[in-house]
Amino acid sequence: MKKNYLIPILLISICAIWGGSFVVVKVIVDEIASIQLGFLRFLVATPIMFLLILLQNKKVKIPLKEFPSLVVLGLTGVTLIYIFQYIGIEYTTASTSSALININVIFIALLSSIFLKEYFSFKKTLGITLSFVGVIVIILSQSANEQIEFNSLFLLGSLFILLSAFCWAIYSIVGKKLLKRYDSLTVISYAFLLGTIFYIPFILSDFSNFTLDISFNGWLSIFYISILCSVFGYVGWYYALNQIEASKAAVFLNTIPLFGIVISYFITKEIPTYFFLIGAILIIYGVYITQKTKDKKARQ
Repeated sequence: MKKNYLIPILLISICAIWGGSFVVVKVIVDEIASIQLGFLRFLVATPIMFLLILLQNKKVKIPLKEFPSLVVLGLTGVTLIYIFQYIGIEYTTASTSSALININVIFIALLSSIFLKEYFSFKKTLGITLSFVGVIVIILSQSANEQIEFNSLFLLGSLFILLSAFCWAIYSIVGKKLLKRYDSLTVISYAFLLGTIFYIPFILSDFSNFTLDISFNGWLSIFYISILCSVFGYVGWYYALNQIEASKAAVFLNTIPLFGIVISYFITKEIPTYFFLIGAILIIYGVYITQKTKDKKARQ
């Protein structure tokens, strides 16, 4: 019973950290290119993960037969997810990309039903839907001052955001299947290592602009997204996936834009709109319904 309460607290904490990353990254985007930032994020996080394995005496070896799955994890959860996301944000708007990225909740729900045979009751479907509608309401309430121009680049950017969301869904489903056989720290460490290696071709293509002349606040931002967002966030996410259904964990992702906007309010001193509060209520209630739904045995 105690664990049942700890998992939601863990997931909320992770989503709050991930939501805060949108604010933190603003500190450094003017100093270093987005792809380089992604590379440095995992260049710092990867050795920390392997150090944790050694400190906890975890098994480092994973059979060679799992290499294809680890490659998928590295590409979808480390490399492609952020490359697609950065390009998408460049060609769309902040509110549009925030709304589209949360479709990963729907992708995870669909993939978990297909590949993990998770049972979907009416209440669980209702909870996921309400929570996602809450995200849309919040994003629309924040986008009143944004000028959106629907053109080919905007549509291309939207497609890249959807690809980024799909990457996270694949990462979560493939990872959950590996967790049944191997330790989460080991799985994530290899995913980080491979994903960092896969960044190298993108870094080399623009290596002339690569720089480590970063301010103190910039390095603080890098350590935030490396240690809190990557190490704690990914380890915590996979731990939760190993304890509850993927669809139940995924619905918490809808709170990320909520936390991001709330944190921005503390910095900008803006007052939340009524639509923001309505959206927040929908998200919280949707998460509540989904978590209260009893798990049923996987379909055969």
